[in-house]
Amino acid sequence: MLRKIFLGTSLFFCIGSSYAQTDSTKQVSPAPVITGSVDAYYRFNFSDPKTGSSLNNFTSFTNSQNSFELGMASIRADHSFGKASATVDLGFGRRAEEFSYANTDHPTLYAVKQAYLSYAISDKFKLTMGKWATHIGYEVTDAYLNRNYSMDYMFSYGPFSHTGIKADIVIGKQSGLMFGFANETDHVSDTLSPKFLLAQYSTGTANGKVKVYINYQGSYNSAYSTTQFDAVLTAALTDKFSIGYNGTVQTTKPAGMSSASWWGSAVYLNLDPTAAFGITLRGEYFDNKKAVVSAPGTSIFDLTLSPNFRIGNLTIIPELRMDAGKDMIFEKSDGTATKSTVTGLLAATYHF
Repeated sequence: MLRKIFLGTSLFFCIGSSYAQTDSTKQVSPAPVITGSVDAYYRFNFSDPKTGSSLNNFTSFTNSQNSFELGMASIRADHSFGKASATVDLGFGRRAEEFSYANTDHPTLYAVKQAYLSYAISDKFKLTMGKWATHIGYEVTDAYLNRNYSMDYMFSYGPFSHTGIKADIVIGKQSGLMFGFANETDHVSDTLSPKFLLAQYSTGTANGKVKVYINYQGSYNSAYSTTQFDAVLTAALTDKFSIGYNGTVQTTKPAGMSSASWWGSAVYLNLDPTAAFGITLRGEYFDNKKAVVSAPGTSIFDLTLSPNFRIGNLTIIPELRMDAGKDMIFEKSDGTATKSTVTGLLAATYHF
């Protein structure tokens, strides 16, 4: 009996050892990379509007007055294994809800900022399917990645995200192409609207100090068409001073009607005298005189000054912003109209 137990135990360990040797030859999947961020702010418009629903704010993510607000708490997981990779990027808060404004029929998707999977056919060609943040524009959704906390008009009325499939192609050492096919802009689920074509050409200097992005989205059908061309330029002139530029024009054409366009242009001047302190001045001109989008049907100039105080991964941004319209689109505290308004804002962002 003891002999049978001994033989059985030996056989078990031999089999186990065999499996262990076999498993040791398998490639071990690495752990996902977890990152995240959180931001909060206080906004006060000095005109102190009482009745206007806009609160003298016609851009994204800061529609509040004399209130402390949570912007967004985000958590992101990136994982790659061999030639395949996947990203899940979740956001919670008013900023995330506004980002997913087009998906009211799917409230469970409000928190999904990005969710996509990719496969690298080669080191120069990669396919991606899912939802990803737009390639159009200079500013991005995650607050900690912007030097200004409040958003510009071009970001607010351009695309936020795309859901579809795209191909990224590397051209040489500095250039690349992206082509995509996606649902209607910002829609995660869309069976009736036309699909959009997406494209981007990117290039830059060999030292990486100058980068250029030429961006495009467009849809075409008999009922409604949209095209948008967008350009982004960044240049590091010195170790402490850099500039950014964004220009965009979007044209829409409803069936049986003439086409109409809105356009904008913005310059970003960035100064970083030390690692702990930087300051950005943004100047933007936004033209919506033909009332193509839901912004006021006029032209607006905005000037935003945003110091950045950095303490590790924490950035504190006291911001001063002036918006001036061609027409009287803003509101005073007594309810009368005015052409311009000034806003003070205190924001904080943290990322890990």
